[in-house]
Amino acid sequence: MAKKSVGTIQTGTKRLTKAIKMVKSPKSGAYVFEEKIMAPEEVSDFLKSK
Repeated sequence: MAKKSVGTIQTGTKRLTKAIKMVKSPKSGAYVFEEKIMAPEEVSDFLKSK
């Protein structure tokens, strides 16, 4: 399964990271991309979760 954290976004004083994870859809069996913008500390937890 491919995982990748892409770029950092700065809005004022907040620093955010956009993480993209590829997951297999249980319904169709096709791969879909899951994107989320979060604090850099939360990225590893997001990528570890299924």
